[in-house]
Amino acid sequence: MGPKPKKISSKKKITKAERLRLLQEEEERRLKEEEEARQKFEKEEQERLETQRIEKEKWRQLEKKDLERRSEELEELSLLECCFPEAERLKRETRALAQWKHYLQCDGSPDPSIAQEMNTFISLWEEETNETFEQVIEKSKLVLSLIEKLKLILLETPSCDLESRTIAQHQGSILRLQELLSQKVDVATELLLREASTLADLDSGNMEKIIQDENVTLYVWANLKKNPRYRSVKFSETQIGFEIPRILATSDVALRLLHTRYDHVTPLYPNTITKEDHVPTAVKHFKEEEHTEKAVTEDKVFAEENTTNQAAESQSRQETELSFVQEEEPNTEALENIDAYYQEEENSKGPRHELEMRLLSEVVSAAQLRLVENSVDFPHTNEEKEVDLCHFSTLGGVYHLDILELPPQCKPVKGWVLVEIRQEGLQRFTYPPETTEEPDPENAFPPIEVTLEVRENVIFFEDPKVIRWDAEGKIWKTDGISEVFYSREDRLISFCLDTLGPVTLIQDAHINMPYRSWELRPLGVNRVLMTVTSLFTELQIHIKENLCMLASVKLRSQDHLSHLEGKWMTPIPFILAMKEAGLNVFPSVYSHFYVVVNNKVKEALAEAAEDRLWSLLMFNGDRAQMLKIREDSEMFSEALQEETEFHSTLYHMVKDFASAEAMERVRHSNCQFIDSVCHMLLSTRVLSYS
Repeated sequence: MGPKPKKISSKKKITKAERLRLLQEEEERRLKEEEEARQKFEKEEQERLETQRIEKEKWRQLEKKDLERRSEELEELSLLECCFPEAERLKRETRALAQWKHYLQCDGSPDPSIAQEMNTFISLWEEETNETFEQVIEKSKLVLSLIEKLKLILLETPSCDLESRTIAQHQGSILRLQELLSQKVDVATELLLREASTLADLDSGNMEKIIQDENVTLYVWANLKKNPRYRSVKFSETQIGFEIPRILATSDVALRLLHTRYDHVTPLYPNTITKEDHVPTAVKHFKEEEHTEKAVTEDKVFAEENTTNQAAESQSRQETELSFVQEEEPNTEALENIDAYYQEEENSKGPRHELEMRLLSEVVSAAQLRLVENSVDFPHTNEEKEVDLCHFSTLGGVYHLDILELPPQCKPVKGWVLVEIRQEGLQRFTYPPETTEEPDPENAFPPIEVTLEVRENVIFFEDPKVIRWDAEGKIWKTDGISEVFYSREDRLISFCLDTLGPVTLIQDAHINMPYRSWELRPLGVNRVLMTVTSLFTELQIHIKENLCMLASVKLRSQDHLSHLEGKWMTPIPFILAMKEAGLNVFPSVYSHFYVVVNNKVKEALAEAAEDRLWSLLMFNGDRAQMLKIREDSEMFSEALQEETEFHSTLYHMVKDFASAEAMERVRHSNCQFIDSVCHMLLSTRVLSYS
């Protein structure tokens, strides 16, 4: 075969002229695309700037309109806020009327607000001796009522109406009543134990006694037989009792369990913030300067000219500082400052609304400064195992567990009853003993097992924790307690104690925070239903005039009957009763240290948004506005809702879309009702903890 013919290339060689032509076309196409992109960008930028200009102009017009009607709105708001001084006046009249009614009753009970009567009552009761336990319990009803009234006086009376001396007197009366009641209980217990031999049980030979009252329950067991095999002490018809070691089973001792529904062990104010601690810095500086001025004037240290100049400077400083420390009132005062400032600066180049906005911003900054100055520090505990009472709250009262030395028994002799009376009174038995001659390596002094009954009127959302009172440190502690077991069905809690003493149960004070949701639903004129929903419960609180009532409680979506349902109380006693029942939805000044608000609530909000869309309103201290975003929006934005305007208050913001009938109800609402609703909202702080 001959050689194969060469293949002719299908690609044609591009000449230099064609290559230049293609490059030129590509360059022209690139330039054209760049020009089109530039023109598109310029057009979009012009549209953006025009939209921004329109928005700014619209915003400026809204601000101008808001400022034009601000004085009118604030004047209307000040008229509405007159209800608070009126409500306070009615409270004073109510307190005075209650004091007058007590005087007319003339039943022999003291007026807790009068220190002389309280001192007389305490002195007379101290002189009474040999009171039985039943007599002490009966007298304790009056004593507990007086303590409750004194606490309410301190809580309900405005600080401006209470002098520091009066506060100290009332707190001293409370402490004296608590101590005296405890002493009377010990004396009555000693009288009861002296008769233990006459009250002995026929079967066991030991004495057992149960005395029950609405405020106190006493369980007493006296070891008369000293049988070493009798080591399980169970009070009749109950599961309450002790498992005692051999040393106690063979000793002349008595076991006392005193369950008080009240708590007189915890200090009255474990985290007291004194007024001096809460005085803002500006006030301190003002007082220091005022004191310095007086000293300088009295000593005549400076020349007359210097004194005059200093007085003028000090006066200007005082006026400036007072603007920071005065109470927040309706912004009518801010408007007066605006007018005065404008008159001084009427020749300035800036427009009036800029000056007004600047001064209003200063007022808001002053309010924020007061919040910072009045803030509290994290409450640190001083000792290991100490219970933080800002984090936890005691519930169900206090269980006083005591091992007592059995006093000499009464002996009938020829129609007489002889009894040896010890001057030292009721004595505690030390367990475990401080010193032992022959220490047993096998733990001769084991912990004492205790079984207690939990009150039905108290709700524990989780298993309660047991704590004990440290008498030396005057604090609650968690050590020395082991093998805790809680039966929710039987409401029994058992645990082991190294040594007996006062114990109580605690629960996280913020277990119902943050709230899942809250709602205020009007029920008619001067009546509203407040609903607070948390992880464990749903509470419905009925508010009318100056009274509050727990309408219903739902635990895990099931109705729960509470002893507070149907009982009308004024706000402060109502809040105290709710806390004592374990239904704490009232944050303290320390709660922000313990409550973490979860921001990832998008799903829950989306579900709520499916049912009904709520309008979102924002108030920053200067103005109120309706936001364009919804509850299920991805990002937060201060963009204004279409066809809405700025207002100086939320009240006037709501007024734009509320019905005339609704606003008429607001204007004619009872001042006490408004004050009660405001008090509950401030106490629950639903805006901060939802």
